[in-house]
Amino acid sequence: MPHSLENINVISQDVLLTPVQLKREIPASELAQSTVAAGRQTLCNILDGKDHRLFVVVGPCSIHDLDAAREYAGKLRQLARQVEDTLVLVMRVYFEKPRTTVGWKGLINDPYMDDSFRIDEGLRMGRRLLVELGELGLPTATEALDPITPQYLQDLIAWSAIGARTTESQTHREMSSGLSMPIGFKNGTDGGLEVAINALKSVKHPHSFLGINPEGQVSVIRTRGNRYGHIVLRGGNDRPNYDSVCIAICEQQLAKARIPANIMVDCSHANSNKDPALQPLVLEDITHQIQEGNQSIIGVMLESNLEWGNQPIPADLTQLKRGVSVTDACVDWKTTEEALLLMRRRLVDHLPQRRRSLGS
Repeated sequence: MPHSLENINVISQDVLLTPVQLKREIPASELAQSTVAAGRQTLCNILDGKDHRLFVVVGPCSIHDLDAAREYAGKLRQLARQVEDTLVLVMRVYFEKPRTTVGWKGLINDPYMDDSFRIDEGLRMGRRLLVELGELGLPTATEALDPITPQYLQDLIAWSAIGARTTESQTHREMSSGLSMPIGFKNGTDGGLEVAINALKSVKHPHSFLGINPEGQVSVIRTRGNRYGHIVLRGGNDRPNYDSVCIAICEQQLAKARIPANIMVDCSHANSNKDPALQPLVLEDITHQIQEGNQSIIGVMLESNLEWGNQPIPADLTQLKRGVSVTDACVDWKTTEEALLLMRRRLVDHLPQRRRSLGS
């Protein structure tokens, strides 16, 4: 009698709609496409030193409530107009969440937060929201976690991140070499820079690897490399790495690796000891460093929501508090607005001078 050798632990295999089918069902309007294109070009200009402004990736740790996300986006769009001479605001729209062990994996994987794992519905919800935000004129950012997902959604993303857990992954480095937008690699969970710097060396080169094409067929993907990779400092091992000494060490290591000194600081995670109250203080320190002559910091990230803190996911989802994160704790909207307006006031006259001092 033949032995069963395949799919021993697989319960089922459900065929998913293809990327091209999803894009036909939920097309990107011309306005949304223009927002994405303009957002990407602005970020590239900042990384190239052609634009004196800083970019700020700001928004919920993860998206679980679409209506709350829309409300947040409306507020952020208004704030973006107020600070646009100094700060370029990009909304953090994270649909996938890496888990150390188990837990909710994000809107795409489990959109109804009930372990039904309707990935087809999660992709539809995510794409509709991205189109709406693009039509609002708001560029968006996400974490590229699953290597299949970009074919479905990345045409609507202006900036992507590779998280601390996946920066060392060959799969994610290869995938990033083919992405169409600037991409930030976070330092390792131990706070070390080597993993991220190796990723930056890798991502700028061509790669060939297995993936899917727009028709959902398994394909050999060949890329030309992405020259807009940059490092994101997020601290590690319960220690921050955003202070001026850590920034200087990062600059030195980037120079040694012959990588442009473009540094982004994540104000959350270990840099704030996962305490949202510390995020504005990190932002103030970064502002002060720039005022004191720093030339390398080109962006920051904030975890922000309508309301303060976070909450566990209850069995009865009607008990969820609106606008409160279900993953990492966030600062509330009032704190976000005050912190970014203050940063703009302090840097509005300084940043153009910083760019001129670099000879551009």
